[in-house]
Amino acid sequence: MTKALESTRLDIVRAWVDGWTISRGTLPPVIEPWGLRVDVGLPGHVARHLVPAPTPGLVQRLTSAITVPGTWLKLCAPADLIAPWLPQDWAIDPPEFLMTAALVAEPAAAPPGYTLAVTTRAGVTAARLLTDAGEIAARGQMAVAGRAAVVDRVETAQAHRRRGLGTVVMRTLTATAVSRGATTGVLVATPEGRKLYESLGWRLCSPMTAAVLTEP
Repeated sequence: MTKALESTRLDIVRAWVDGWTISRGTLPPVIEPWGLRVDVGLPGHVARHLVPAPTPGLVQRLTSAITVPGTWLKLCAPADLIAPWLPQDWAIDPPEFLMTAALVAEPAAAPPGYTLAVTTRAGVTAARLLTDAGEIAARGQMAVAGRAAVVDRVETAQAHRRRGLGTVVMRTLTATAVSRGATTGVLVATPEGRKLYESLGWRLCSPMTAAVLTEP
């Protein structure tokens, strides 16, 4: 990887982490020699280390120094590359994808049978599509950090999928982000979510591997 690409990826990761900490209400990230650290402080999610440019030596140093179960590594590389570098007491989650997009506000309206509810609290905007019975059919949230908007926790209930609800949620969050001065969107997607985001013009920045130190 060239120095320019590595610097760009670090900037994108930093934007994602800055917004993620706002979205999740954690302490701000701490800059480390390998990237960033977030002290989350939850059971099973004590801390996470963000590594934009992992190497075998760097991963070995990190895994040797980390001793608290529930500590996570988020590495910008595919799992088949990372797996041989990890000790046996580290488990790998399903694949993730760091994605970005230039934000453009587009109209969004709830389809028949649903009501769109948008709230903002402590810098976090949440968009929810509710059924007539008041159940949450789809939801997502977003936090703006600088000129970047970080989209988080987007999901559609199983019984309400393939009805365009995810698109309504994403367009609602995007419009709010643009109104708050954001120009770039950043998120980390699951394989299922990646299909939705690509259909909306998001592009892949890097595959990501999430690994956690398990209990002995």
